[in-house]
Amino acid sequence: MRICNKYQTLVSTLLVVMSITACSENKNAAINEKAVLQKYVDSGIEMKLHKVSERVYYVRGKAGMATDNEGFISNAGFIVTSDGVVVYDALGSPSLAKKMIQNIRSVTDQPIKKVVVGHYHADHIYGLQVFKELGAQIVAPIGFEAYLYSSFAAERLEERRFSLEPWVNENTHLIAPDEVISESQSFTLGDTRFVMSLLGSAHSQGDMTLYVENDKVLFSGDIIFEGRVPFLGNADTKNWLETLVKFETDNLQALIPGHGPHAEIPGQAITLTRKYLAKVRQVMTNAVDELQDFDSAFSQADWSEFENLPAYQAAHRRNAYQVFLSIEKEQLVQ
Repeated sequence: MRICNKYQTLVSTLLVVMSITACSENKNAAINEKAVLQKYVDSGIEMKLHKVSERVYYVRGKAGMATDNEGFISNAGFIVTSDGVVVYDALGSPSLAKKMIQNIRSVTDQPIKKVVVGHYHADHIYGLQVFKELGAQIVAPIGFEAYLYSSFAAERLEERRFSLEPWVNENTHLIAPDEVISESQSFTLGDTRFVMSLLGSAHSQGDMTLYVENDKVLFSGDIIFEGRVPFLGNADTKNWLETLVKFETDNLQALIPGHGPHAEIPGQAITLTRKYLAKVRQVMTNAVDELQDFDSAFSQADWSEFENLPAYQAAHRRNAYQVFLSIEKEQLVQ
C-alpha cells in the first residue's frame, strides 16, 4: 500500500513538473513570437479575415496596382489542423505578414508549422521572413530560383523599399525555401491531409496549388482569378490553359485565388480565367499564322466579353502582347 502511495505521489509530481514545463515552453514561444512581431512596422490597412470552411481561412487584398493599399493586393490563407497551422503565401511586406499572424492568433494559438508558397512573385513572398523567424518551414515549387536569384527580383525589392517604405525597407530581404517540391505530393499534419500540385511554368516559372482534402478547398495561387482579368507576366499560357481545363472537372467546394474573393462556385472562376486565356491565345495565334502585326490584331479583335472586368484596362493589352511574343517563340521551336 505504501509503495502504491509513493508511486502515485511520484506520478503526480511528474505530471505537475510536465505541466509547468509545457506552460513555460508555451509562454516562451508566445514571448518569442511577440518579440519577433515587434521588430516590424505596423500596417494601417484593414485586413478582414474570411472563413470558408471548418479549417480554412484567408485574407483578401484589394484590386489595384502593386503599390496600392500598402502593397496588400494579393490573398493569403491558413489552415488550422489539430497539430499546427499551415499557411499559403506570405503577402507583399513583412508588415502585412505581421498583421496576418495577428489574424491567425485571433483563431488559434497553434504553432505555425509550414508556409506553402504558390509562386515567387513580390506580392506573395516579402512576408516570408517573418514566418521564417517564427520557425515555420518554407516550401516552394521548383522554378522559384528563376525569380529569386534574378537581377529583376533584386531590382524590384530595391524599388519596393522606396515605393512601399516603411513597410518594405532596408531590413526586408528575400527568403529561399527550406524544401523545394519537384513533383506533386501530399502530406498530413494532425487531422488534415494536403495535396501540393506542381503545375510547372504557368503564371510564373514555378507554380503550385494547395488542396485541403478534408474540406475540399483549393488554394489556386495566381493561376485562377475570381472575377477579374489575370496578370499574365511571363507565364507559359499554353501550359496554364491545359491546367485550367483539368481543374474544371474537379469537385471543389471552394476555391481561394491569388487575387479577388474566394469562389463558392469554383467552376465559374476556373471557366472565366480559362475562357480569357483561350480567347487571347486564339486571337494572337491567328495573328502570328497570318503574319499580322500585333497592333492591328489587337484592335480588330472583339474583347467585349472581358472589357468590363476589373484590371482589364491595366493588364489586358500587356497580356495580349506577351502572348503574341510567346506564340511566335512557340512556333519557332516547332
